[in-house]
This record gives sequence, C-alpha cells and structure tokens, in this order.
Amino acid sequence: MELLQLLFSGIANGCIYGLVALGFVLIYKSSEGVNFAQGDMMMLGAFIALGLGNSAQMGLPFGIAIIGAMIIMYGVGWGVERVFVRQLFGQPQFALVILTIAMGFIFRFIAGSIWGYTPLVFETPFSGMNWNFGGVILSAADLITILVTAVLTLALWFFFARTKTGLAAQAASQNQMAAYIVGVPVIRLNSLIWGLSGVVATVAGVLYATKGAIDPNIGLLGIKAFAAAVIGGMGSLPGALLGGLLIGIIEPIAGRYAPGELAQMSPYIIMLIVLITRPGGLFSQIHAKKV
Repeated sequence: MELLQLLFSGIANGCIYGLVALGFVLIYKSSEGVNFAQGDMMMLGAFIALGLGNSAQMGLPFGIAIIGAMIIMYGVGWGVERVFVRQLFGQPQFALVILTIAMGFIFRFIAGSIWGYTPLVFETPFSGMNWNFGGVILSAADLITILVTAVLTLALWFFFARTKTGLAAQAASQNQMAAYIVGVPVIRLNSLIWGLSGVVATVAGVLYATKGAIDPNIGLLGIKAFAAAVIGGMGSLPGALLGGLLIGIIEPIAGRYAPGELAQMSPYIIMLIVLITRPGGLFSQIHAKKV
C-alpha cells in the first residue's frame, strides 16, 4: 500500500517535471537551442497567477487568474525571444545557454523583489480535497495535475504533428536558412514558440503551486526537468513526459528505500545511464541533416 501511495504521488510530481521538460523540447524543436530559464519561467508564472488570484488588490477568480498569468507569460516568452534571443542569430548555441542562465537569475531576482523569499501558498477551489481508496490517498490537486498534463501533451503533439505552423517550426529547426528561403516565417515562428513555452511553464507552475508552497528558488526544479527532457529525447514531446514520469516515480521510491545521497542523485543517474545506452534519448528524434 505504501508503494502504491509513493507511485501515485510520483506520477503527479513527474507530470510537473514533464511539463517543464515540454518547455525545453518546444524551444529545441523550433531552434535546436536550450532555454535554461524554463524552470524560472515556471516559477514566475506561478507567482503571477498567485498575485492575480490571491492578492487583496486583484483577487480574481482562480480560472481568470490562471488565464491572465498565461497571457502575461506568453508576452514574457515572446519578449525574451524578440529582445534578446533574436540578437544571437548565427551565434554558437553556447551563447543562448549563457543568456538563458542569466535570465533565470533575473527572473528569480524579480520574483523575490515583488513577492519576497518566504514560501507562499496559492489558494485553490480544490485545496484540501482528498479521497481514500483502500488506504491510498488521492488528492484533487494530483488528479488534476495528471489530467491537465495528459491533455496539454496531446495538444502540443497534435500542434507539431498535424498543423502547418507546427510542421513549419520543425522544418525551421532542421535548417533555418532553407526554411526562410522557401517562405517559412522563421523569425515569427521562433517568437510564437518562445511565447508558447511561457504558457506551458505557467501551467506547470500553477500545478506545482496547488500542491505546496512556492518561493523564487522553485525555479531550480528546471534542472531535473532538463534531465527529464534528455532522458525522453530532446526532440520528443511524449518523451519529455515519459522522462518526467520516470524521474517523478523513481525519486520518492529511492527516497524511501535508498540512502539519502542516492535518492537525490537518482534523476541524474538515470540520465547518465540513458546517455550511455541511448544518447539520443528513449524517444530519440535526432536525424542526420543533409548538407
């Protein structure tokens, strides 16, 4: 029974890791770059939703607060690409890594300056709702997290696999110059994808906030999410979710049955094993480029 409880909790946590990993994959699929500020965008989105919904000044309904935060974070993602990332066009990918790491520090500073560093609780309509099934406690927050993650992953997969815009974004990631020559609006697509990654980050942040307190340092969860994206395959949306689920499930089980140091290292041990045995990830979508 204890194992079932750990399994269910791990699946819910893994969904959050998977959602943040989806943000990594979105950026990678459109530009083959890595946004190391994705975890901090998740944190910022959660705080914006909290500010819109819980503050005495705003006090918006829960759903409206989330939609407002998603819109704002779309603008943040779009703005980061438009003002900063676009200036790195033609530069080595390492430049984007340094830029996004710096952006992460800035986002944490902004959140700390506005909301402080004391953990805050995001009040939700389903706070405290739990069901007991044969000794296994199922919370409404966990169930909603799993459902929203499944729906969002399916929607993003459909976007990239079945829509002209999604297919164009993938073509641009393979060869931006060739895509530009044949009429693909590469620059506009990059802004769209960065904005979309901000929306996904906000959803992940809100789901995380429904399960516990938040503070500016929760953005460091992005490190585990990056490991999840690598495990699943940087170009695969389902792979990102699978990688998140693997980490989410193994982490609490290792924490219960393994030494503390091993439990903390478990996500990165899994990543190392996958990199050695399958360098492209479990759902590798890396193809050789024709030049």
